[in-house]
Amino acid sequence: MVKARKAATDAPRRTWLRGAPPPRWVRVLPVLLLVGVGAASLSDSVPVDLGFLLGAVPPLAVLAYGPWATAFLGAATIGLLTLPFFHLNRPGNTDLFTLGFVATLSVFVSFVRGRRDEQLDLERTVAETAQRAIVPDVRRQVGPVRCASLYRAAERGTLVGGDFFDVRPGPHGVRAVLGDVQGHGLSAVATVASVLGAFREAVLDDVDAVSIAARLDRRLVVDSARTEHAELFATAVLLDFAPRGREVRVLACGHPPPVLLRGGAVSTVELDPGPPLGLGLADVMPGTSTTVSLLPGDRLILASDGVLESRDASGAFYPFVERLAGMTGVGMDELPGEIWSDLCRFAPKIQDDVTLLILALDASGPA
Repeated sequence: MVKARKAATDAPRRTWLRGAPPPRWVRVLPVLLLVGVGAASLSDSVPVDLGFLLGAVPPLAVLAYGPWATAFLGAATIGLLTLPFFHLNRPGNTDLFTLGFVATLSVFVSFVRGRRDEQLDLERTVAETAQRAIVPDVRRQVGPVRCASLYRAAERGTLVGGDFFDVRPGPHGVRAVLGDVQGHGLSAVATVASVLGAFREAVLDDVDAVSIAARLDRRLVVDSARTEHAELFATAVLLDFAPRGREVRVLACGHPPPVLLRGGAVSTVELDPGPPLGLGLADVMPGTSTTVSLLPGDRLILASDGVLESRDASGAFYPFVERLAGMTGVGMDELPGEIWSDLCRFAPKIQDDVTLLILALDASGPA
């Protein structure tokens, strides 16, 4: 599985200004400044007094060091400024008091920053654990079905948005779902959790994709009734892999159908989609499912609106099928990252959740 939370082609890594540890150059900078000023003061070729630069050492130390290291660098700064050996102009009392106050204040700020970072790390760990519990990583192999996926939440700093997907084994075969709830970002996480919970129960009980869709539809209707003017709905594609053989039934509920990669050809699965989930119409107008016979090497690709509705600078939609035609030779595990890289090159700014789910039957499975 290509995980959107680790690789460069997936979710963005935390940077220094977004909670990651400071880069090495930030840690080295106050030490280099201290050593550089000391070395320059011993040279007769430097006509300018560089002692004023030492005032920057304690504040720079706050960015990367703890209280004890910051205190050491502050003391070293005062010592360097006052020792006659370094030929720096002898500072007055006011200069020393000012530098001492800055160094003391820097130690205090470093202590506060360290405590804050510990709390933020704890909160981030809890948040990531909760989000991963909602949308866990899909295994590379679920029964006879091989899986590869990519999930990129639109809201920066989160792992879960308004898209959902899962692949689960059950007594009636392997079931897969990919969908998009109303809205995106953290406001849609509760709906995603509710829909996926209903799907995982349905995999154990319901015998076909139509029954699963009816259960998801009922779940959203009930949740919507609890909140005034909620109007929760979701689009989804459901796949029902037969326990034996190489067939899969596909049902679309207001969502674009999957794309089939067969050899060097790319085609969209033709079916009659039903209404979105959450409107209370799944039992009345369930849509027409279609059966796809998969040959060895065939791959089904499901994509969310974040892929299909991304636009370039001129406003043109991302030509998903046409672009896939140039990727038929890419391996299954590498394909999600390849699509994501191509999408980033096409669209200058991606504003919606991006989800890809690629499924194929194991070549060693039954003929």
